[in-house]
Amino acid sequence: QVQLKESGGGLVQTGSRLELSCTASPRTFTSYARAWFRQAPGKEREFLASITWDGGNTYYGDSAKGRFTISRDIAENTVSLQMYRLEPEDTAVYYCAAGERSAVRPEFWDSWGQGTQVTVSS
Repeated sequence: QVQLKESGGGLVQTGSRLELSCTASPRTFTSYARAWFRQAPGKEREFLASITWDGGNTYYGDSAKGRFTISRDIAENTVSLQMYRLEPEDTAVYYCAAGERSAVRPEFWDSWGQGTQVTVSS
């Protein structure tokens, strides 16, 4: 089973840019789609973006469209989420997921990382 580990979270100011990374192990585990979700206190886990195993197709949730970009480094087996113009409403724990195919609902994803906290101050 793949293990996922997120990195890159932290405390930033409104309007800042931040890049999250998700590393999978073993590194030979490359054939799954990958995604980013987030969960704020008291809210459901929210789909942000996903990318197919070969990086050929990407999908975005409404909160991510226009501000977030998902990308994949197949050789390193990492997936990144670049976030621009961050707002306090983006404060949440951000999770990386892996699954056989892209889906908006979190229950369709097979593996999850522990999450990384992103806090945006006003």
